[in-house]
Amino acid sequence: MNALTSRYRWFALGDFNGFFGLMFDNLTVLSFLAGILIFAFGFPSDIVFTRMIPGTAFGVLFGDLVYTWLAFRLAKRTGSRTVTAMPLGLDTPSTIGIALVVLGPAFLDLKAGGLAERDAAMMTWHIGMATMVMIGIVKVIFSFIGHWVQKIVPQAGLLGSLAGIGLALIGLIPLVDVFGIPLVGLIALGIVLYTLVAEIRLPWNSPGVLVSVIFGTVLYYLLGHTGLIGGTFAGFPVADLHFGLPIPSFAFMDGIVPALKYLPIAIPFGILTVVGGINVTESARVAGDDYKTRDILLTEAVATLIAGICGGVAQSTPYIGQPAYKHMGARSGYTILTGVFIGLGGMLGYVSFIIELIPRAVLAPILIFVALDIIVQSFQACPARHAPAVAFAFFPTIARLLAIKLGNPEIVLPATFEKLMHAPGGSLPELLVTVALGNGFIVTGMLWGGFLAELINRRVRVSAVYLCVLALMTFFGVIHSAMPDGSMYLPWKLTGVVQQVPYQFTLAYAALAVLLLLFSFTRESKEPAPVQAHRA
Repeated sequence: MNALTSRYRWFALGDFNGFFGLMFDNLTVLSFLAGILIFAFGFPSDIVFTRMIPGTAFGVLFGDLVYTWLAFRLAKRTGSRTVTAMPLGLDTPSTIGIALVVLGPAFLDLKAGGLAERDAAMMTWHIGMATMVMIGIVKVIFSFIGHWVQKIVPQAGLLGSLAGIGLALIGLIPLVDVFGIPLVGLIALGIVLYTLVAEIRLPWNSPGVLVSVIFGTVLYYLLGHTGLIGGTFAGFPVADLHFGLPIPSFAFMDGIVPALKYLPIAIPFGILTVVGGINVTESARVAGDDYKTRDILLTEAVATLIAGICGGVAQSTPYIGQPAYKHMGARSGYTILTGVFIGLGGMLGYVSFIIELIPRAVLAPILIFVALDIIVQSFQACPARHAPAVAFAFFPTIARLLAIKLGNPEIVLPATFEKLMHAPGGSLPELLVTVALGNGFIVTGMLWGGFLAELINRRVRVSAVYLCVLALMTFFGVIHSAMPDGSMYLPWKLTGVVQQVPYQFTLAYAALAVLLLLFSFTRESKEPAPVQAHRA
């Protein structure tokens, strides 16, 4: 390294906190993936642990090492000693979504078609690989237009859509896990809040995340048999390591044709991570690290593609909480440690053992901290007058959370769900509207936030353009899809009440766009925005 790069403090004490935070984030997502497939769909556990997880983890290793290199390059370009590497890991919404609407249903369909369980599981694995490869190709293409989107969309749209995810998905869902085992979960959360939010050091400057996980896990196993922790104590997992190598292969070719059936569902997940990557790059820029959007997007696209070729079934993405890791004092050491730990753990099998060992109530507080940091930053980084636009961008994610919960057959029976989707009345069925508002939630939140921010800026015609984009995307189900699985469609092929969603939503957006265009010719629309006083 030259003299400038050598001055970059690439490893600091905060990297230990960053490592444990990012590493446990990835473990949490892997635990969701394994739990859904094994417990919800009866998938053979050895295929999950020895076939799917090694390739998935290898994608994380590749991406984190490249992001580390990008941090060194940025430090050299800017002369900064405090550059924080962009965190990369497994995308939570799409990992859960693909497990629920692609891998699980494919496995059940193959078994129903007469395949033996293991044959069906292997073909499902190939379908998952093919899905990742196709998503990776789409993401590579989209990576070259990300910087353009970042330039034209206001921060309220970019950061507001992320804050909505932080509030509803990254924050609330783990909070339910915390209070599912309250004695253990709340103590683990309290340690995270004490050290990372209140910034009070522990004795001997111990890493707060590590102490939280160790303390919570030990407490869980010590009190498990007493009945004090709530729920049913599962006991200690069997110390069984599942060895598997992420060997590149063309096995995904066997799954391409059957994967095409699920492509309209899977591709939007890939596009959402592209949009998310644009947003997190903006988030990192606001925090002081000005990465090139194309580099961030291209890295995660190639990491997803490599994971798919090597057997992975979940896509990687730059994590939302880069400012949170910077706030911890992390530099680049945490991404090196995380990539190596997760990558080798997927191959050697200790990751699968840790997944089974640590209760989710202990892992959940890490996600809650990241959620808090995202929400706070979205308001602090945007102009105060754009606060309503930031908040407006929250709503699609809340609708998505409701749709996920109501779509769970253990909460609402499928027959009841279908009946509510087509319930007659004076307006569109409430459940149908909720599902439609939640589908494409990241893109919707970004566009809603941008629309309102431009309206607040008195750029009324630009605001109308946002509405036209919303109308076009709505018509084909890119956002506001009327289908429970969020798939795109040609609206004239829909039948029944669901057909009204693309036509009526599109008409509403278009009508409002025309109205704003008419308003833009008035004298009042050109008046400067009023100066807002601080509210009590």
